[in-house]
Amino acid sequence: MLSEKILPPDLGLEQALQNKIDQKTKPLGALGNLEALALKIGLIQQTLTPELKAPHLLVFAADHGVALDGVSAFPQEVTYQMVMNFLGGGAAINVFCRQNGLGLTIVDAGVKGDFEGHNKPADFKIAHGTQNFVETAAMTAEQCSTALEHGREIVKDLFEKGSNVIGFGEMGIGNTSSASLLMSVFCDLPLTECVGRGTGLTDTQLQHKQERLTRALEFHQLDRSDPLKVMEAFGGFEIVMMAGSMLAAAERKMIVLVDGFIASAALLAAYQLNKNILQYAVFCHESAEQGHQKILKYLGGKALLKLDLRLGEGTGCALAYPLLQSAVQFLNDMASFESAGVSEKKS
Repeated sequence: MLSEKILPPDLGLEQALQNKIDQKTKPLGALGNLEALALKIGLIQQTLTPELKAPHLLVFAADHGVALDGVSAFPQEVTYQMVMNFLGGGAAINVFCRQNGLGLTIVDAGVKGDFEGHNKPADFKIAHGTQNFVETAAMTAEQCSTALEHGREIVKDLFEKGSNVIGFGEMGIGNTSSASLLMSVFCDLPLTECVGRGTGLTDTQLQHKQERLTRALEFHQLDRSDPLKVMEAFGGFEIVMMAGSMLAAAERKMIVLVDGFIASAALLAAYQLNKNILQYAVFCHESAEQGHQKILKYLGGKALLKLDLRLGEGTGCALAYPLLQSAVQFLNDMASFESAGVSEKKS
């Protein structure tokens, strides 16, 4: 199975890392969540002096058959149009990646439309969008397996080029519906706790979305005992490919930066295949989408930022990356009480 080689970080270094953090010229715990982040990065890399190398963000794009069922405030063609915007450098994720020095790759996992010319996304297209999961499975078993494997290939290439930090974002009209269903099954929660307004649904549109997704759940009658079957039924090509990429990154002991609701649903899917993946994941932003807080609670995660973003694209990863830099920098460069000649707190 894809996930067999993911092992948890060796905790033998944990006490030495914690001692190093505690000996910095500050009161114990005074750097708050940055201290926990520094400890996690040190354990992932198995060193007292971690480094962040060639950070890269992957944005997976694909279309969803259910988008034609009126579950989104935007028409399906926006997926293609936004990919073109990414390629032109004009989207929020382009701006934030440029600002913070992150590499960026746009992946066509299954956009409904073809890209021509020299400026194209990385082509890993499975099909021109999934099927409508209200009526049938979103994808075949073969398509699901191919999506997982493509995700693996993409990360393997970045790793071999020297990256040890990888962030995940997405674009796909209708993908909050897919994420909500995956969440409902994998977290064993009522659908009403998982469905949100997505890109800005009205009350009437939200009711319609809930009705269609309830029908999909009733049609497929699945539980989390067979995660691949759940991914086939409800997944999007971008979500499944992202899950494969996350598993491959954890296998290579890379830091996995997780964006908002959709990316967390992909992590949730990956988690069903190997629970050790959580020890490599850094939750970057708590989304305004109501289901996201519940996914974080289910996975025991705490996000670095809470800015009420609901854009996707990996924006939370790009915005949170400077916090990883700060965590590594204080661990490596901040003076200790001993080296600075500063007296410690009286016992």
